[in-house]
Amino acid sequence: MRIVAVLLASTSLIAAPAFAAEEVAPAAEAAMAADSANAEIVVLGSGQTRQVQELSTQELTILASGTSPLKAIEKLPSVNFQSADAFGNYEWSTRVTIRGFSQNQLGFNLDGIPLGDMSYGNANGLHISRAISPENIGVTRVSQGSGSIAAQSTNNLGGTLEFFSVDPKDVLGADVSASYGSAETYRGFARVALGTAEGARGYASVQYQDGKKWKGDGKQRTFMANAKAVLPLGETVDLDGYISYSDRAEQDYQDLSLEMIDRLGYDWDNFGPSRYAEAINIADIAANTGYSGVTPTNPAAGTTYPSPFVIADDAYYDASGLRKDTLAALGLTIQTGDTGKFAIKGYYHENDGQGTWGTPYLASPSGVPMSIRTTEYDIKRKGVFASWTGELGFNKLLVGGWYEKNDFIQSRRFYGYESRTNPGRDHLDFQRNPFFTQWSIAFETDTLQYYVSDDIDLGDLKVNLGWKGYSVDTNAFALVNTNSRATGDLKVEDWFQPHVGLNYKFGNGLEAFAGFTQVTRAYQASTTSGPFSSTQAGFDAIKNTIKPESSDTYEAGLRYNTGIVNASLAGYYVDFRDRLLVIPTSLGIVGATNALQNVGSVRALGIEAAVDVKLPGGFGAFASYSYNDTTYRDDVVITAGGVTTIRPTKGKTVVDTPKHLLRGELSYDSDTVFGRVGVNWMSKRYFTYLNDKSVPGRALVDATIGYRVDIGQRQPIELQINAVNLFDKRYVATIGSNGFGFSGDNQTLLAGAPRQVFVTLKAGF
Repeated sequence: MRIVAVLLASTSLIAAPAFAAEEVAPAAEAAMAADSANAEIVVLGSGQTRQVQELSTQELTILASGTSPLKAIEKLPSVNFQSADAFGNYEWSTRVTIRGFSQNQLGFNLDGIPLGDMSYGNANGLHISRAISPENIGVTRVSQGSGSIAAQSTNNLGGTLEFFSVDPKDVLGADVSASYGSAETYRGFARVALGTAEGARGYASVQYQDGKKWKGDGKQRTFMANAKAVLPLGETVDLDGYISYSDRAEQDYQDLSLEMIDRLGYDWDNFGPSRYAEAINIADIAANTGYSGVTPTNPAAGTTYPSPFVIADDAYYDASGLRKDTLAALGLTIQTGDTGKFAIKGYYHENDGQGTWGTPYLASPSGVPMSIRTTEYDIKRKGVFASWTGELGFNKLLVGGWYEKNDFIQSRRFYGYESRTNPGRDHLDFQRNPFFTQWSIAFETDTLQYYVSDDIDLGDLKVNLGWKGYSVDTNAFALVNTNSRATGDLKVEDWFQPHVGLNYKFGNGLEAFAGFTQVTRAYQASTTSGPFSSTQAGFDAIKNTIKPESSDTYEAGLRYNTGIVNASLAGYYVDFRDRLLVIPTSLGIVGATNALQNVGSVRALGIEAAVDVKLPGGFGAFASYSYNDTTYRDDVVITAGGVTTIRPTKGKTVVDTPKHLLRGELSYDSDTVFGRVGVNWMSKRYFTYLNDKSVPGRALVDATIGYRVDIGQRQPIELQINAVNLFDKRYVATIGSNGFGFSGDNQTLLAGAPRQVFVTLKAGF
């Protein structure tokens, strides 16, 4: 099935391999990506001993230009992806869960470089949308289980997402595109590639996107530059380098509750810069009623909210997420003997970030009854990972290791507005000169990991045996701490996490696989999540008894591939122990400490099916279905102030885990006309641990149509039109934006974008 639009990235730069080996040395993997213009768009893990699928570059180029690779993978079984924007890039809203495991329980790599858990308040990495432009991604690989042993990750309890950049080719050329669409969104991308006869090759690219929010007042924009190069140093040695710079600024949408949606509608939002006077009026009323705790300065505002407001938290003045990232890596790959390969790569990542919120809970020194509350991020990570792979008889051995030192500072500061008539500050700019620092905590984390794997080839039967182990040591200390935020030392060690897998080929395209993996997750080193997000007293009470989360994953299935039909069917059982729930104790904007609770074990049972069919006449079809039954196995017992309370969570479904996911699409591709229409349906999702509140199921339809003209260049000129949410469905996208509570309606939902349409013109030279 050829689904696509000619790439923003030229077809000569596509790298879309289907790796047959179970474990491949990660530092060399991107370099191994062979040019494959005729590769499958979706690869359903042929030859693997675990559940794994891959998507090629073409899967991204059929989507709206600039779409996140996370949105592309939502078609795969057991993947639940949500975002409040059409592109899947708005980080406050972006969530991906797999088999009931949340985003911070998954592992993420780019060319082997660890991206951390990619959460909004990321303490140990960065989001994929800030690490590389989607046009430069060659392969996206999803492991629904606990993922590859060789992945540089200490949090992949429930799966691994690995992204691989396109491999530079020895050609001179350029690829450009320009897009415009709904909410006055425009985007440009350009890449220049250069190669020499001696094998040196590389490319550099730049992208810029700017647009209004689809509701309310505000903008979301990003600038990114990527460069990659490969330099042969003789016949057996390659040097490769990658560097990326990203500058992202996004004004936020208002978090909603079910009650707010019923009363105010899906299009309700924050005030934004154009409604500063209204925001001050609401803050004055909140102060006059005593609700916000701010000393009243304008009694004339009264104590009655204007309709439709009923509380100050219905809308805030403004909010934003600001991130600047520099990521650089340098790697060396050396052939050793006839079958061996040694690879080593060092990397450096620096991040400056602020999450801003216009809060009515603290006044500015100027007398304005609100101020800017920030959570600030300063990451400086450096690390190295290396591996050796080689064949000894019918054994393919892989040995590797990873070390990282992460210096992370997280701070909570407040900045004043200038006056009641002029804010004097823009939430799209980094704030300077705070009037109050509530806390500033430094985290020094050292991570050491190793892994060993052996693929045993016995003809039709392949056996994979291996294990990994790691030590993660965190020391947290206060730079400023006015409210007893937790500090101290916390260490996790698990030197033996085994994996065993089998793959048997019956012939005629039919194979079976089965596997078992055990994984332990390291604690999050952050003041806003994990053990350190508690009070000092709470941390001291648990630090000697707390246990890290761990999981045992069992999976088995069948795959069938005739070249026309490519299908898979799998089942899994997961035993998840010592699950830690981070429970907010107030509204997110207040920024109070969390409560951390061990809720015992969780059991997950599920079935996953996918089929990709090449139909006659240029048509193709894809469908996937997954059933997931993930439930808490224990009640939660809370003791506070000498009083013990039992929360009956036993048997309840894990939050943000739909039982049913169904995806289907039809595609067409001729020499000139191409297109695709796809539907994405999921059942209801709970956003309380006691399952008393949920959002209903929904079906979304996206569509693409395009036309290409071949004028004899390296690639044709192409016009592509994308409609996201074609039938304008109003629905809740993200749940848990402000965390999950035990029960009751919470202001923790984000509305999904309505229908949006984008037009893109692409060309290559």
